[in-house]
Amino acid sequence: MKKLLYITLLVSVITQQSVAQKTDSLWRAYTDKTNADTNRLNAINSLVRFYLNNNPDTGAVIAQQELKLANSLSDGKGKKWAAKAYRSIGVSYHIKANFQKASENYLMALKIFEEINDKKGIGQCYTNIGNVYADQSNYIKSLNYYLKSLKIREEMHDKTGMADCYTNIGIIYQNQTDYGKALDYYSKTLKIQEELSDKVGIANAYGNIGVVYWYKKEYSKANEFYLKQLKTCEEIGDKKGISNCYNNIGTVYQNQTNYKTAIEFYNKALKTLKETGDKQASGLCYNNMAEVYNLTLEYKTALKYIDSSLQISREIGDINQERLAYQNLATIYFKTGRYKEAYESHVKFKALTDSIFNTDNSKQLGDMKTQFEVEKKEAELKVKSDAEQEKLKTVSLEEKKRQQVIIVAVAGVLLLVVIFSLFLYKRFKVTERQKVIIEKQKERVDEAYNQLHEKNKEVMDSIRYAKRIQTALITSEKYINNTLNRLMKNN
Repeated sequence: MKKLLYITLLVSVITQQSVAQKTDSLWRAYTDKTNADTNRLNAINSLVRFYLNNNPDTGAVIAQQELKLANSLSDGKGKKWAAKAYRSIGVSYHIKANFQKASENYLMALKIFEEINDKKGIGQCYTNIGNVYADQSNYIKSLNYYLKSLKIREEMHDKTGMADCYTNIGIIYQNQTDYGKALDYYSKTLKIQEELSDKVGIANAYGNIGVVYWYKKEYSKANEFYLKQLKTCEEIGDKKGISNCYNNIGTVYQNQTNYKTAIEFYNKALKTLKETGDKQASGLCYNNMAEVYNLTLEYKTALKYIDSSLQISREIGDINQERLAYQNLATIYFKTGRYKEAYESHVKFKALTDSIFNTDNSKQLGDMKTQFEVEKKEAELKVKSDAEQEKLKTVSLEEKKRQQVIIVAVAGVLLLVVIFSLFLYKRFKVTERQKVIIEKQKERVDEAYNQLHEKNKEVMDSIRYAKRIQTALITSEKYINNTLNRLMKNN
């Protein structure tokens, strides 16, 4: 028995802007041809996003107008908007469970986003395509696209995109009955959405956490989160979310054997689902109602709802929903004594279950998750290695610069030494020359002095010779004085 899981089909594609925004003002902005083309495209894109969640057919029609305007722009200026339009059209088909058309439009959007290298758009398309595979119970391909999307979102540090991926990966684990891991991923989603104050995302996270507690048979805890989800969806006017809340709350009352109240909530859910055109959710709701009527022994009514559920699941290719319908059908046939039909229905249920939950699939899912973690770790190590290499390169460059400075400094000192040495050598040579000149001059002076000395000696010798002659010829002064004294005495 499976109850409605609030799969975030649109969360990864559409982040609903404030519902309070006036649609008429957006229409005026779009129809005013004096506005810049980008302003008009932005306005109509906002209208598409608003209508898709509440009226997907209207949203698709408006998206076609967006596509037409985008394609009319020259030089590829409208490519980004064309891709967005294709993606929105894909969402419209997806809501109506036309998986083939949804995939076609998602792939066209992906091709354009890859051409213009729009990583955010590429990541969103990966998620969209993964959602299509998930709704067809092809969890291996689904997880492959989710992990591709998560890798891009983490590279971009896109928290909203990461939250969407966490939610979708959580759904895969939930469908594999690994409720612990599912709850971990949903809790990661809720934390991010609360950080971003994204009410749509918060509501979705509440719903998904409630589903996990439902599977764990903690019904009061599940209902607590469903009511939180319902309150938030009513605040933002999310009809799809409201219908899912009604269905989920109905499952809680059903498991508490309050079948009357459960049917009331299922009918509320169906009424809202008819307004949104969500076939997949309607098929699941029909199956839930069949279970209630089975429990109340109203087998005829139960068969009617199972037939509706089978018709929708076959139409849209929802294998998981189809197998659950066969499970209910086998139970009813067995209770009413139609054992052959009960056996045939059980065989179909078992075959579809094996196709989804076989060992090979589980192993491949585990291998894919392990591979993703390994690649992520390798990428982190590469980044770390690159950072270390860059650090070493920086250190090496700095060391090289220091060495260059030292070399320049040493070269400068050596140059100064050489210059000073040349100066000293030049001064030495000048001094040597001066010394030679001085010595030569000294020799000349000495020679002149010797010559002068010789001349002086000759003169002095001449003078002394003359004096001797003079002395010899002239009476001495003493003789004269003695003679005078004697004469004086005689007189």
